[in-house]
Amino acid sequence: MKKRLLATCAALCTVIASAAPAQFKPDAESLNTYTAPDWFRDAKFGIWSHWGPQSVPRAGDWYARNMYVYGTPQYEHHLKNYGHPSKAGYKDIIPLWKAEKFDPEALMALYKQAGARYFVSMGVHHDNFDLWNSKHHRWNAVKMGPKRDIVGAWRDAAVRAGLRFGVSEHLGASYAWWATSHGYDQIWPQMGVAYDGADPAFADLYHPAHQEPYRNSDSWYAKNPAWHQQWFNRVTDLLTQYQPDLLYTDGGIPFGEVGRTMVAEFYNRSMAAHQGKLEAVYNHKEIGSGEFLRKAGVQDVERGVMDGINPQPWQTDTSIGDWFYSEGYKYKKTADVVYMLADIVSKNGNLLLNVVQYPDGSLPPECQQFVAEMAAWMKVNGDAIYGTRPWKIFGEGPTKAESGHFKEDTAYTPADIRFTVKGGDLYAITMGVPAGEVHIASLGKKSVLESRPVKSVSLLGSKAVLKWTQQDDGLVIALPASLPTPIASSFRIGF
Repeated sequence: MKKRLLATCAALCTVIASAAPAQFKPDAESLNTYTAPDWFRDAKFGIWSHWGPQSVPRAGDWYARNMYVYGTPQYEHHLKNYGHPSKAGYKDIIPLWKAEKFDPEALMALYKQAGARYFVSMGVHHDNFDLWNSKHHRWNAVKMGPKRDIVGAWRDAAVRAGLRFGVSEHLGASYAWWATSHGYDQIWPQMGVAYDGADPAFADLYHPAHQEPYRNSDSWYAKNPAWHQQWFNRVTDLLTQYQPDLLYTDGGIPFGEVGRTMVAEFYNRSMAAHQGKLEAVYNHKEIGSGEFLRKAGVQDVERGVMDGINPQPWQTDTSIGDWFYSEGYKYKKTADVVYMLADIVSKNGNLLLNVVQYPDGSLPPECQQFVAEMAAWMKVNGDAIYGTRPWKIFGEGPTKAESGHFKEDTAYTPADIRFTVKGGDLYAITMGVPAGEVHIASLGKKSVLESRPVKSVSLLGSKAVLKWTQQDDGLVIALPASLPTPIASSFRIGF
């Protein structure tokens, strides 16, 4: 099986090589020559649609797995609303996903106004359901559920709006992640009655019975070569049909040489389409199993940040709420997103934000409010974000953000400042609403960071002529009577 897979990979590489110079090979040395394209470094902010059949129960993330775990809230929810999973399983949830109010053109217009410069569609989650016209898998959105090419609809809307387009694949973990569907209740009255995942008629959705259950991140990716082949075929189909600029993998690079071959082909295909220029971005993570090659793509940090300026461009992915729609879930405020964005950009990163959708494809009120508020803030402060690069330090202030995955709830103060640079100007973004004056210690006359004297200070979105003084211990800016935005203020400082 492994020889056949590698032969397939080699044949595909040969086809691509005939179309354009195949710079990348499926090994670490070659992939580590990757450089992130300028469009990604300039974009800074993307919006993600982490959406699919698992939104139907309105009970949050990982529903397809946890509905088969006896005693969990999602198991109890499923039992109450749909029946016992031995009869009414996830296969019976899929037809209920109709996406009847899904309007990608209208949503893309909102996301563009909110400041997104790239958009990412989910391609396939761990639930093994493809959201495109899949050539290798009958469980897909064109044949079932909404009976619509979700990825294709998002791509067309993004292209028309002038946004870069990406896709996410969470498929690699599915084989082990979904072993729960082959289980059964541990107590009466249904003890020992197999869940519907054990039915051979649905083995192509739930996977065949196997001995590779998911226990922790070390077993995120299964070892079965047949599964590696299927993953490769489907992800390659997704990339070939929709030609995205960005591919996000939920973990490290899957399956050794198989995954590296997929990445190399993705890059080579991008160069073939852009006259030899690499425009592709590949996101993967340092957590979980799989291979993490720091320089081979753009590192992704899930629901977290880094503690300093990273030499390579990177990305945070997070959600304004739960990953899939969940009743009663607490949403981020727009201020939370703005502060995360400013912190991430000051450290050479991008923010990819999931905007939660109802099962029908429309937006909850919290998300509608967010896109409107984010649009207002970005309209005023976008110059301090787009096309910028890190300064000598990322910021100053009393608050230290804890770095790492799943650490994103930092409580900033207006005394916390984040810096970006563009075109010779320094931007200083307050991580809160300042009052009276702003003191920037890093720009004092005796600061070792900047020897040039400050020549000008302006507030983005304001026509007020600011009063300011550069003292030994910092630049002191007197604020005007009113601020142009209610969340955070951005100052342009010239030397």
